[in-house]
Amino acid sequence: MVSARGSTRVRFQDVKPHDAPASLDDLRGPRDGELVLPHHIHWGPRREVNFSRKGDVLTAYQATISEGMVADQVTILNRSLLLELWPELILSNRVRNLWESRFPELAATV
Repeated sequence: MVSARGSTRVRFQDVKPHDAPASLDDLRGPRDGELVLPHHIHWGPRREVNFSRKGDVLTAYQATISEGMVADQVTILNRSLLLELWPELILSNRVRNLWESRFPELAATV
């Protein structure tokens, strides 16, 4: 983006690094029950995730994919649940492109 003064403006969202595991088979997170997201993934007032509430799960998956490191992702995300939810997740284009280029099976669910 070029500002009114003619200089190039770099936005954090355009350079922020994102992580993704080597394989979707590494994702061994729960499909049910409850968990509490770490502060570095979700810093909102409500970090508790109840897997019986789809909204909780969508929020947790979006935050973990966007903010989590691989160690977080393999602990929190579940492969089969991720494949089910992928079309509904609201992610930045950079994050979605990273994951879909690494895992074509995700792109096939959209």
